[in-house]
Amino acid sequence: MSDSSQNPLQVADLFVELTSIHPLSTFDERVFLDLLEHSLSLSVSEKKRVIDAIPTLSQFQIDELTKVFVDEREEFKKLLPKEGDTIKELVVKARDGWKQLGDIYVQERAQKAKQNEDQAKIDEMKKSLGI
Repeated sequence: MSDSSQNPLQVADLFVELTSIHPLSTFDERVFLDLLEHSLSLSVSEKKRVIDAIPTLSQFQIDELTKVFVDEREEFKKLLPKEGDTIKELVVKARDGWKQLGDIYVQERAQKAKQNEDQAKIDEMKKSLGI
């Protein structure tokens, strides 16, 4: 279920927020996200795993992922003259997948907010009952 009312800028900010906590490494989140977003070889679930893992990744792991994404981009550029149509299809698929990933995170955030709200209500009821 896609929430088409989401502003693309809000979703982009959500991605930056999700990647902003990385105590074991230093990097430009926006550059990293751009490389990840435009990766043509990773699936939506693989990209999600990368984002979810960022807080626990070492500097070496971040640097290696960045290198892999940059190398991948260069290799696909070299293939463009011969495989242009295929690469265009992959670009469209990656773009759609990134939107889907944004929707997944928006839905996760809404579910978490609902859980917190429900827990607050339960806590308030317990308090009012003296439990």
